Amino acid sequence: MPKVDHLECSRCGHLEGAETPKTVCPVCAGTYFVRYDLSAARGTAVRDAIAEPAGGTRSMWRYQCVLPDVERVTLGEGWTPVMASRRNANVLLKDEGTNPTGTFKARGLGLAVTMAKHYADAGVGLRKLAVPSAGNAGGALAAYAAAAGMEAHVFMPQDVPLANQVECIAYGAHMTLVDGLISDCAKIVAARKEAEGWFDVSTLKEPFRVEGKKTMGYELVEQCGWTYPDAVFYPTGGGVGLIGMWKAFQEMEELGWVSGKRPKMIAVQAAGCEPMTRAFEAGAETCEFFHDAHTLASGLRVPKPYGDYLILEAVRASGGTVISQTDEEIYRSIADWGRHEGVLLSPEGAAATSAYDSLVSSGFLSRSDRVVIFNTGAGSKYTDVIAAMQRAYREPSREPVGLDKGA
Repeated sequence: MPKVDHLECSRCGHLEGAETPKTVCPVCAGTYFVRYDLSAARGTAVRDAIAEPAGGTRSMWRYQCVLPDVERVTLGEGWTPVMASRRNANVLLKDEGTNPTGTFKARGLGLAVTMAKHYADAGVGLRKLAVPSAGNAGGALAAYAAAAGMEAHVFMPQDVPLANQVECIAYGAHMTLVDGLISDCAKIVAARKEAEGWFDVSTLKEPFRVEGKKTMGYELVEQCGWTYPDAVFYPTGGGVGLIGMWKAFQEMEELGWVSGKRPKMIAVQAAGCEPMTRAFEAGAETCEFFHDAHTLASGLRVPKPYGDYLILEAVRASGGTVISQTDEEIYRSIADWGRHEGVLLSPEGAAATSAYDSLVSSGFLSRSDRVVIFNTGAGSKYTDVIAAMQRAYREPSREPVGLDKGA
């Protein structure tokens, strides 16, 4: 396992050591990327040994040779299944709903809490963690903080799915429901963290959530036979997963684990909160704050992603695109995949499956292209949200009026 060599600002290139906890670059407030000495992991022999013995470690820690060499706080996160669509074998669904706490957030928060505990055990005194969340990150932080014996302080919009509230309370987190959006929650954390002694593990405001999320990139390439797919569809709120996968592709190429053309990265947003879509279409390098954000896909309700510049860089470099879907289109895809595939998608995952249909219809992709679509959470965590969608969008009964029930 490698030791962290240094931290590098993703915007200006400023370097820092990783001996103590860091947040963002002091020069430009950019996000730090973790850099390692990866020389010992180069070559396909190391890569192929990952699957040994007997299928390898069944968690994201199978990639320990590209993750920090510290004692883990783990609940078994990662190594989620890839399933071929029953209607198109070229469409692969990577189901992140099988993670602890039911979403992909377990990867990033698992690594962030692991490093927080590492620093705390080294005498830094970091014991209280705080996060603004659209819902699922709060639940994940609560679970991993409980496992690590640390305090979790979670701030979420008051209309997040009920499951998110239940799990935070069950894991013993200090939960505050806010009348507003995740951006309003972030303001509260920023205003109070110094006085309260909280370490802020917000999206892209500490370096290690990206490291957990990057394992999705390693997994999808391994599960595709150590080759790239043609496209990756990713529901994009804060966008850490997409950023992490793009970092993983760069590392794998440096290691000689994969070659060829990287996949088109498709960032998927909700039409009711589409700052990245507008920025992409305008040719901008960053996005504007999206006012009056509204969508039932709560994970996509992020008015201004902190890593907007990184998302746009990856999408453009890959020849990909950013696309938005309405709540009605999202619901239709939930119903479609439930009825025809036996999979209950999260609203965010359904935004991605709906976007696939849209881009095939437009000719941006063909059905012969091999694609990986991320379902970022278990649909069962959203029963109250999906029930509301059913009431709003479900197809009317086609039973003829006056049908004799006794016939």
